[in-house]
Amino acid sequence: MLRVLLILLLALLVGLVVWLERPRSTPPITGDGGRALPESIAVLEPIRIGGLEQWLLIRGRDRAAPVLLWLHGGPGAAQIPVARAYNGALEEDFVVVHWDQRGAGLSNPRDFDPDTMTFARFIADAREVTAYLKARFDTERIYLLGHSWGTQLGLRLVRDHPEDYHAYIAVGQAVDPDATVGLAHDWLTERLQEAGDADGLDELAALGPPPYRDHQAYVTFAGLVTEHGGGIDVPMSELLLTALAAPEYRASDLVAWFRGANRGSGPMWREPAYADFNALSDTPRLDLPVFFLNGRRDYITPLALTRRYHDHVAAPMRDLIVFENSSHAPFFAEPQRFHSVLREIKSRTWPGPPR
Repeated sequence: MLRVLLILLLALLVGLVVWLERPRSTPPITGDGGRALPESIAVLEPIRIGGLEQWLLIRGRDRAAPVLLWLHGGPGAAQIPVARAYNGALEEDFVVVHWDQRGAGLSNPRDFDPDTMTFARFIADAREVTAYLKARFDTERIYLLGHSWGTQLGLRLVRDHPEDYHAYIAVGQAVDPDATVGLAHDWLTERLQEAGDADGLDELAALGPPPYRDHQAYVTFAGLVTEHGGGIDVPMSELLLTALAAPEYRASDLVAWFRGANRGSGPMWREPAYADFNALSDTPRLDLPVFFLNGRRDYITPLALTRRYHDHVAAPMRDLIVFENSSHAPFFAEPQRFHSVLREIKSRTWPGPPR
């Protein structure tokens, strides 16, 4: 009997390992009867970008729909393993492209060199991805969506190359890092005092006053902001369970995902183009429609600064959309409204497929 149990246990363990290391894939987009829609696209693929194999997830119900390139946050906060679970509905209106940037998720191999993480290299990578998508879908322009760190990257792209994009959608726009930390520090202090959280106040005091030039000090501070409701809107445990169920990642890919997220900005932390980023002074004008989406409770990229930049920047069309029940990730906290907002943006800015 014991031998039978051991054999069953071994079989279960082998089955679990095989399942966790199954081939990467993404399911087809199906219609009635469960058959793949002939006009749809569902592809998970590596392409060579900037001398490194980097991965794209491309999904949409209709290849003729506009392409939406999503620049994830972090750096390192890749979206591929959680994208469909929270924002799969976007595939009804766009060909949605999630790109694991260098050093993140599937684009974070064991031999990855963090010294390649420079602001200029990320810009060059994004330009290559944009060109690849324009050529693949035979289109002159695509939509660009950036979240958090992705808005630093995105803002520079649309400032210098507006001809490539229908519109820029900024979710949690980075504006002024020093002013951001100052606002967040005041909010967090008040919140901890109201809660009578002596331990939290001691931990905050130990960091000293902002700004936080040391990377680990900033990571600790951002963790406190998130812990008290000003950061990512869903717990990491929920994201992990979602990612475990995603066929786009294997178990070993999740290790790479965490490794990249923990690395963060890497050597780019002290690079002036990254550390001294300031949207107000660097980009006072944009030559394309721009839409700012921000959570009311966001203190990683506070609404007050996003509003200031929205009021400051000159653009042919601009709008600020506030998500009342969100912090830093409204696409997680309010996915249905997020989809509705992007559908409205499309209706205001897309000229439609070529005739």
